[in-house]
Amino acid sequence: MPRRAWVTKREIPPDPKYQSVAVAKVINKVMMGGKKSLAERAVYQALEIIQDRVKGDPVDVLEQAIRNATPLLAVKSRRVGGATYQVPVEVRSDRGLSLSMRWIVRAARGRGGKSIAEKLAAEVMDAAQKQGAAIKKREDTHRMAEANRAFVHYRW
Repeated sequence: MPRRAWVTKREIPPDPKYQSVAVAKVINKVMMGGKKSLAERAVYQALEIIQDRVKGDPVDVLEQAIRNATPLLAVKSRRVGGATYQVPVEVRSDRGLSLSMRWIVRAARGRGGKSIAEKLAAEVMDAAQKQGAAIKKREDTHRMAEANRAFVHYRW
């Protein structure tokens, strides 16, 4: 990151099947080792599983899950006078979306199940219903920020 200039955000093109930027970002989060075709296959299979189970638009379910898992507050370490404080700060919207997608994918990988598509579908459906490990991670983050509210005056 440059010290003076702002980093320009790349425009992520929507995915070819659903024409959704959210799906394209989830594909990029699932991708490991540059294997995008495998990640696309896994995400599309997960969306098909969601469509079979929910009987609705799977992209809407995915977007609802991302909204539910997006944190509003987080803690940042600040060093003041030799002591390190966990200072609560508001999360920018783009960072919040990135965190929520990362938490959903990480929770899906940690689940028991057969394929990554099934695990991802289960985690997305859980997050859309405000359950699951990604939602627990968001609640833990909010709880930590709430517990350290006394140090909010160190924010700058």
